[in-house]
Amino acid sequence: MKRPPHVEQIGGLPSKVSIYEVGPRDGLQNEAAIVPVEIKADFVRRLVSAGLRTVEVTSFVHPRWVPQLADAEQLIDTLDLSIAPRMPVLVPNARGLDRALDKGLRDVAIFASATETFAQRNLNRSLDDQFAMFEAVVSRAREHGLWVRGYVSMCFGDPWEGDVSIAQVVNVAKRLLDMGCDELSLGDTIGVATPGHVEALLHELFAGGTSSGQVAVHFHDTYGQALANALTALRLGVTTIDSSAGGLGGCPYAESATGNLATEDLVWQLHGLGIETGVDLEALVATSVWMAEQIGKPPVSRVVNALAG
Repeated sequence: MKRPPHVEQIGGLPSKVSIYEVGPRDGLQNEAAIVPVEIKADFVRRLVSAGLRTVEVTSFVHPRWVPQLADAEQLIDTLDLSIAPRMPVLVPNARGLDRALDKGLRDVAIFASATETFAQRNLNRSLDDQFAMFEAVVSRAREHGLWVRGYVSMCFGDPWEGDVSIAQVVNVAKRLLDMGCDELSLGDTIGVATPGHVEALLHELFAGGTSSGQVAVHFHDTYGQALANALTALRLGVTTIDSSAGGLGGCPYAESATGNLATEDLVWQLHGLGIETGVDLEALVATSVWMAEQIGKPPVSRVVNALAG
C-alpha cells in the first residue's frame, strides 16, 4: 500500500536532521560496473532536486584503487557546485587535496581508520602514521577555508581484528577533531553495531568533551541494525546521519561490508517521527528507481520497493 508514514513524535528527539548523502561516492565506488559520468552528474542533480542539501560527489583517490571514480575531475567539471550547500569530495592524501583545490571545491573529507589492520590495508599506513598524513591535509585545507569532515572506519568491529575497543575509537576521533576536522563520521563499516554499542561509544565520546553537533553516524545494514542504530544516535543528540539513496554501496576494502543505510528508509522513519529533513520522499524514490535501472540492479531499500512496487 502506497502511503506516507503516520506521524507520531517521541520526546527527546531532535526536530530536524541533516542527511549526508553518500550514494554518488560511497555507493557507486562499490559497483562492479563503471557508471558514465553523465549518469553520475544526473544522479547528483536528482538527489539535490529531491531536497538533499549535502551530497558527497566523488573521491580523488588514485584510479588504480577505485576505477569506478576515475572520472572525478570530469564529473566536477560537469556539475554546478552551487546547487547544494555542501558537495564534498573524499581526499585520501595531499595529492587528492591538490586536485580538490584545483577544482575550487569548498568541502572535503578524509578517511581514517580506528584499527591497525584496516589502516594498513586501506591507507598503507600504520594506525599512528595515518595522523601525520592527515594533519598536513587538514591543516592546508583549513588554510584555504575548506570545511573538513573526518571519517573513522571500523568503529564497531573489524573483519581482521574482531572487536574494537571504545577507548581506541575515541582516541582516533579526538585526534581528528584536535587536528581541525569540523565533523566526525563514525563508521560501522561492516555493519555489526547494535544500539547498546552505539550508545556506549557515543557516551564515552561525549564524556570526553566532544559535542553531539560535531558527530555524524554512518551505518551499514549487514545485520539489519542500521535504522535501530540511527534512532539510538538520535536519542543521544546526533543530528547528522549518513545514508545512500536506494541503499547503494559497501566497502571495496572490506568484503563482508554490505550496503549503506538506505536514505529512503531513513527518511520514512524520520518523517514518521515528525522530524524535518527537507527531503521529498517521492522524488527520492523515483531517483533511486532510475539509478537502479542505470546500473542494472534492483534497489535494496525496503521503502523504495514498497512505494515503487
